[in-house]
Amino acid sequence: MKKIILQLVFAVLFLVALPVSAQNYATHAVKEGETLQSISQQYRVTPYSILQANKEIKSAADVKVNTILVIPLKGNVPAPKKEEKVEQEEIKPIGFSRHRVRKKETLFGLTQKYKITEEQLKRYNRELYSEPLKKGMVLQIPKFPAVDPNEDKELDFETYVVQPKETRWSIAHKYGITVDSLLVLNPELVKNSDYLAAGQELKLPRPKGDSLKEQKVELFNSYTVPPKMTLYSLGKEYGIPSDSIVRLNPEIMKEGGLKEGMVIRLPKKKDMSGVVNTENYIFYEVKPKQNIFRITQNLKISREELFRLNPDLENGLKAGMVLKLPKEKAEGLEVKNALVLDKVNLIDSIDVANRPKLVFMLPFRLDRVDVNDREKAENMIRTRRDLTVSLGFYTGALVALDSIKKLGVSVDVKTYDTELNPVKVKEILFRDNLAGVSAIIGPIATNALDEVAVQAATKNIPVIAPIASESKLSHGNVFFSVPRDAVLRQKMLDFMAKVHTNENIIIVADSTHQVAHDSILSKFPAAQMARLIDNKSLHLDQFLVKLSEDRENWVFLETDQPNMVASVTSILNSANTAKMDAEGEKKIKVRMFTTNYNSAFEDEAVSKTHLSNLKFTYPSFYREAGEDAFTKAYRKRFNGLEPDRFAIRGFDVTFDVLLKLAHKNNLFETSKIVGLTEYTGNSFDYFNDWTSGYFNRACYLMGYEDLRIKEVKADDFKSNL
Repeated sequence: MKKIILQLVFAVLFLVALPVSAQNYATHAVKEGETLQSISQQYRVTPYSILQANKEIKSAADVKVNTILVIPLKGNVPAPKKEEKVEQEEIKPIGFSRHRVRKKETLFGLTQKYKITEEQLKRYNRELYSEPLKKGMVLQIPKFPAVDPNEDKELDFETYVVQPKETRWSIAHKYGITVDSLLVLNPELVKNSDYLAAGQELKLPRPKGDSLKEQKVELFNSYTVPPKMTLYSLGKEYGIPSDSIVRLNPEIMKEGGLKEGMVIRLPKKKDMSGVVNTENYIFYEVKPKQNIFRITQNLKISREELFRLNPDLENGLKAGMVLKLPKEKAEGLEVKNALVLDKVNLIDSIDVANRPKLVFMLPFRLDRVDVNDREKAENMIRTRRDLTVSLGFYTGALVALDSIKKLGVSVDVKTYDTELNPVKVKEILFRDNLAGVSAIIGPIATNALDEVAVQAATKNIPVIAPIASESKLSHGNVFFSVPRDAVLRQKMLDFMAKVHTNENIIIVADSTHQVAHDSILSKFPAAQMARLIDNKSLHLDQFLVKLSEDRENWVFLETDQPNMVASVTSILNSANTAKMDAEGEKKIKVRMFTTNYNSAFEDEAVSKTHLSNLKFTYPSFYREAGEDAFTKAYRKRFNGLEPDRFAIRGFDVTFDVLLKLAHKNNLFETSKIVGLTEYTGNSFDYFNDWTSGYFNRACYLMGYEDLRIKEVKADDFKSNL
């Protein structure tokens, strides 16, 4: 039924455009074994007239099972031109039976007996083309699916208003249709986005139950109309349109409207106890060739619970069905925008026929670097961050290009030096045609990124921002590879709330970090606030009394001032080691955290020993790289040189883009089906924020331990759980 709805829209749209008096039409759902020719014979119309009434059908070969055709029943239908020939397609039988010819039997008699044509009989018994029917002949009798005379020819529609926190999948599940059907019914919806606005109106098929023939008796309740009841109020109470009530009860029209005391039939009230939206459920779209056993295994749900939540499964599992699952099932699954994603192994899904065309736009500053003066050039590279980032990033990208080549994928690459100059960027865009480009990586500067994104959007080219986490402008084609500060902060606070038991929480935040201060306080309302002097240093006496000797102290430090970081870490380290009890155990235990890790925490004035003693923990979009294949390949390519974090990022960003383009040479489409991807030091999980772009929400929690930085897990807080 879901595939039928998908195709039916074309018929509906066509009918809307026609004058009511111009033509009478029926709709026909193509069944197994039917062809354009057999359908035209059934309705006594020409195959050409059916093609004319269904512009999306180009030839007889396009008439497939579950396709909905508009059938012109009468009126003037233009005859096909002489040069236009309608392809005749062989009818495929669903089986055969055997018949031994008896005396006096004729071809006509056999066709009448088995309800087939003479041509169909001869097609599967080719000897009948050259010799007459004889007694004793054994014939193959083709069996074709019977035409259902009661087949529905029309489908009614209603307007649905999107509720808050609903998604395309939750609505598709509610109406029992596929997301593809939803898109075809509502062509105004953006195809490369999953955005729906609360209050938005959608066209959807009216649920069954609007006519007596569609409903079983047990699905109805008898209802006695009370005084002052209106059709509108009754429809609102039962959750069905007023005209549906009239269809179910034709006597309402005969009596001139709804009357007090009238006994009518109404569908049983909808169960509104559990609203189907992203707060309560996650959703899964059934893929072709899947079965119930495999789905229950992959989704970690029992068959009984799956059927209870999705009663339509009793009618069979069909590709495109949207299943709902409890929200708590999200843990352990790959979920994106409340949709469960099938994990795609990109390396195993490479299509070597794809040949991505990649463009790099980075500020190499060749206009400033004097390659003939090595000392000057090296000094400039050391002191200019834009050069450090660009060169490091590009060296990692070169290793990614080597790696994808070894996997059999050819890539066309162009590299441009933006010179950190907006004029240069415009010159590049004006001079070089971007047509056919699969993706652009860069630029680094936000203003240059905006310029490139606007130009690339006109050709539907994705742009990957290597460093920027957002822009003041809205770019629906930009992939921001660095997570926003809010994402990092939320990751940190969600984790801390999960492992928190009774720890004493203190917030140290300067005035420029009020958002972080408020976010921590909203998650931990009992937290204490430390007083600062001149927004730079702690009021020491007042701070020390806030430290608990009975509970572990968790101190959040929110600042970008190196001196303040150095001072607070020193104070906390002293408090952490100052007092011991009789058994030699620390009386005051302190851990330090921040939700906004920045360069102040890496300043030379900040003691790494102090940070390690405090088990300093912070959110980060990258993690420390290990001894993996990339590191070895980098050393080999660059004569033993160790990759810095920019080189690691260059490899991860580029390799991620290349793998996705090798899977399907369209980054927008691949991003819909690929969730979290993880590489040497970076992860990517892009969330499509409608017109604002694609934002990475994958990040890590990192922490100091024994003077080393490692990824923090819940097990590191076992004593607190």
